[in-house]
Amino acid sequence: MQEFFAVPFTHHIRILEKVKDRDERIYYIQRTALSHLSKDALLKAVSADEYHHRGTLPNNFLTTIPDVQSARRAIRAFKDEYLLDFILKFGMEFLFIKNQYAVEVKGHTFKIDLLFFNRELNALVAVELKRGPFKTAYLGQLNGYLTVLDDFVRKPHENPSIGLVLCKSADKSIVEYLIKDYNKPMGVATYRTTEEMPEKFRKALPDIEDLKKLL
Repeated sequence: MQEFFAVPFTHHIRILEKVKDRDERIYYIQRTALSHLSKDALLKAVSADEYHHRGTLPNNFLTTIPDVQSARRAIRAFKDEYLLDFILKFGMEFLFIKNQYAVEVKGHTFKIDLLFFNRELNALVAVELKRGPFKTAYLGQLNGYLTVLDDFVRKPHENPSIGLVLCKSADKSIVEYLIKDYNKPMGVATYRTTEEMPEKFRKALPDIEDLKKLL
């Protein structure tokens, strides 16, 4: 009830207009209250069908992020699948920093495919973009990148960095089994390839390696 009364009247009207399912309405009410969504941000969340993607991303956020509310925000911040042509549009709270972000540590150079900053989470977000299916080694690589970011890039007022492996396909059950033993907050999502898109879009888009170079 506290969350219900924390949501402005106009937001409730929009939820009633756009959402028919009771549980889905409750989700958007809670989402609005916890994240202080504007009316436009709420409508974008509904339009993106955020409800049906909530919590489906295999991750270890609840065990690696001490604050439960922050962990839940992290879960909501990511989708379980992304479209290749919208790879930089993770969400309105994500700010793109750089591709192939290089960090020098003890004579070694670590290059992160895509680096973002999430304003709501107040954390750097490292994204590793992989051409094929999920591999166990990706988690170890990303865990190392997060250590480097936290030690050499993260500001004192920022929360620990979060990582995302973005690959062509992944068995969620095996990811959830493997990821639980890592001490850095990470998740694994998939993307649709250009071959699965209409021809007019497929011809206009570069492949993964070319995309990395163009970003």
